[in-house]
Formats: sequence, structure tokens, C-alpha cells
Amino acid sequence: MRPQMTLLDVLYNVLGFLVFGFYALLVVVVVLRVIMKRRPIGVSLAWLALILAVPVVGISAYLIVGEVRLGRRRAKLAKAMYRPYVTWLQKLVAGFPHYPVTPSAKAAPLVALIQSRLGMPLLGGNNITLLSEPETILDQLLVDIRQAKISCYLEFYIWQEGGRADQVAEALIQAAARGVDCRILLDSVGSAALFDTGWPRRFHDTGVRIVEVLPVKPWRVPLHRQDLRMHRKLVVIDEQIAYTGSMNLVDPELFKQSSGVGQWIDIMVRVTGPVVSVVWSLFVRDWEMETGERLLDSRRYEPESLHVDGHNIQLIPSGPFVGGDCIQQILLQAIYQAEHNLVLTSPYFVPDDPLVAALQSAAARGVAVQLIIPERNDSRMVSFACNAFLEELLAAGVEIYRFRKGLLHTKSVLVDDQIALIGTVNLDRRSLWLNFEATLLVDDCSFAAMLKELQQSYIQQGKRLRLTEWRERSWIQRMLENVFYLFSPLL
Repeated sequence: MRPQMTLLDVLYNVLGFLVFGFYALLVVVVVLRVIMKRRPIGVSLAWLALILAVPVVGISAYLIVGEVRLGRRRAKLAKAMYRPYVTWLQKLVAGFPHYPVTPSAKAAPLVALIQSRLGMPLLGGNNITLLSEPETILDQLLVDIRQAKISCYLEFYIWQEGGRADQVAEALIQAAARGVDCRILLDSVGSAALFDTGWPRRFHDTGVRIVEVLPVKPWRVPLHRQDLRMHRKLVVIDEQIAYTGSMNLVDPELFKQSSGVGQWIDIMVRVTGPVVSVVWSLFVRDWEMETGERLLDSRRYEPESLHVDGHNIQLIPSGPFVGGDCIQQILLQAIYQAEHNLVLTSPYFVPDDPLVAALQSAAARGVAVQLIIPERNDSRMVSFACNAFLEELLAAGVEIYRFRKGLLHTKSVLVDDQIALIGTVNLDRRSLWLNFEATLLVDDCSFAAMLKELQQSYIQQGKRLRLTEWRERSWIQRMLENVFYLFSPLL
């Protein structure tokens, strides 16, 4: 005889049915949302595989990092800021002598694309210096800060206390004491360790304004995506000197020495001339995004006089804002324009399918394509995902060099010894689609020659990867590479 169901049993059954129904409905809704977003097929399939294979983990991950959500306030502010900043730039450059600048035939399509999508002008009469030694970079930065009279604006992904970085902090405090307007923007995740020290309080107490960019808090998860990062490295001093490049504000002799990859190898460029005003406008745009304070109309000083036979430079800001996703188009355009040689350096190489196809196409049409990546990486997942792409590139004729003297952190592209792209963008999906980045296009053969010499020194300190040798790696390594390859769209 079957036992009679009690009211409690009925409630348990009803509750179980409701929970299962809600769970099934949630899976269906999230799957439909992934499909309706119409992102690159590889990205969509990776998310669908994760959601259907491990629903709880997949759905949770998708709700946290699956869509680009700046947050309602930031998204509204970004949209409202776009037109005023474009108008400001147009008025700014209209007053520059010898504007517009005529780009070289090689650079013209890139310049037009950047101008159309971002409103950023190509400006001539600049002077750009390539700094490739950390001591030189920090020494020069300290000199400029100590001589500052008006303002010192710094924006970094990582600021780590200790060593020479503390000297920069002290120089800023001294500058603020003499009346210089000092402001710092630091990414919440990249500079998390610094925010746990006494430096933020000391900055505040001495008049240096510091702001935590894109703060990560549990209660903010439903409001905006938590892994959007401010990855820029910018310094603007007195509205007349600008720095950008790959180096964070750290002492390389102390930074991540326990990771076992050696010292990080970085570059920065120091720029003077008209383009500094555009770089300044990018910083104050980011400042307004975080604080709501508008500094755009506070510009008081004209750029330095034009440098005779100066460099033609165009700023390319990128990120999850209006027009900011065009960095991938710019990179692909540069690769497809290459006719003779193409050299790329990146610490994190996890490309999407269009980028892989562009590199293969360049090699197939006879372009000498050289890719320089570090032999060891501080991220195991990224390292495996990167390795998954190497065999097909080697088979296509791409020369791959693995730098052996530390973690090569330089991000650069050189096209036909004439066009240089240099800045903060890695050759991975995160930099191309999610991070706030900054790149300079330099349309100048003399600067390209300096960059080429540096890139060739990286090659000499690396080991060329051979296809026959690479194919002999163990099946375990191949399996791990293929597993992480499946999820490379999510890295």
C-alpha cells in the first residue's frame, strides 16, 4: 500500500518543480540572449558550449562578464560626451598651422579610417623619442615632473609601490606642493595592491588627486561588467609633453619577480608638439567619465611651436565606447596593406580568426611576416591559448621568434618600414574589444627605422620557432592547447 502524501511532500514537489522550471527558463533565456547578440561565431559558440556543458558555471560567468556593460551612468555619460569632444578637437586642430597634414600613400587609408570612426586628426610637427630602457624612461619622467609648472596628469593600469615608482610618487607630491595640478587615474584591478597601501591617503593629504577607475565591487555585478579594464598608460605634463607605451608605473627590478618570467621588457615614447593636446583631451575625457568633472575647457596653453621636419602622429583611443571598437579594423587594415615586411610584438597573443587570416594572407602573398612573443608568460592559460595558434601560422610561412631575456611586454606593429603602431594594445581579444587602450600611429620613416632596430634586437635575443620542431611537442601539451583554444574567445 502506497503511503499517502503529506502536505509537506506536496510543497516539496511543487517547490522542486518551480526551481527546475526557473532553472530551465534561465538557461533558455541566456542561450537566446547569446544567439541574439550576433557576436563573432567563435565567441558565441564558446559561450553556448560553456552554458550547456556546465550551466551553473556558464550562466554565472555570462551574467558577470558575458556582455559589455559600462553601467548606466557611464554609458549615458560616454554618449553625452562624444559629440562635445569631437567638436572640441575640430576647433583645436583648425587653428594649427599646416593642417590638415597630407599622410603618406601607405598611411592614407588608415588615417582616413581613424578620422572617420574616432574624429582623431593626423598632426604634423611633432617630436617623438623612443625610450626602451626602464632606467631611461623613469629618469626622463622624473626630470619632466620635477620641472612641471602647470599640471601633471598620469593614467596607468598598474602602479606598484617600491623602488623607482616611489620616487615618481614623491616627485608628484613635491610638484603639488609648489602649486602644480596633479591628478592620477589608476585601474581598480591592476593597481589594487597600491590602493591597499598608505599611498592613496598620502596623495590625498598632499593635494595629489587620485581616482580608482572602474571599481570592482560585488554589489556592482548586476550593474556593469566587472572585467572591463582601463589599460592605458598615459602621462601628460604641462599640456606640452606626453608619454605612452607599454610600461606600467613600476620598478622593473621589483615587479612580479616571483612569477619566474624574468624582468619585463617595455618601451615608452615621449612626445612633444601638437598631438600632445589630443592626448591631453583623452586624459580629461577619462577623468570626466570617472568623476563627472569637465576639464576640457580649462586648456590654457598652446602647443609648442612646430618642429621642423617633425613626425606625423595620430592618436587612436579604443575601448567599449562609441567608435572605440575600430582598433581591430585598423590593425587588419595595416596588415592587409603590407607589401614587403611586417613585424609584430605582443606579450599576449590570442588572436581572433580575422587576425589569424590576415597574417596568413600576408605571408602567402610574399610579405616577410615576423611575430615576436615572449618564451615564458605570466599567465598559463594565455600561454596555452597562444600556442594553439602557432602551428597554423608557421605552416603559412610566418616567422615566429620567442624572446628569451625576460617577458617581452612591448606592443608594436611595423608595416613596410614606414608605418608604426605603438602603444598599449595586445594582440588578443581583450585588448581589441574590452579594454580602454591608447595607440599612436606614426607615419614617419625615421621613427620606423628606430623601431625596426629595436625589434631586430628582440629577434636577436630570441629563438626562432621551427615548424618541424614545434610539431614534436607532446600530445598532452597539444591537448591542453586545444582545450584553451576552445575558450580563447573568452580569455
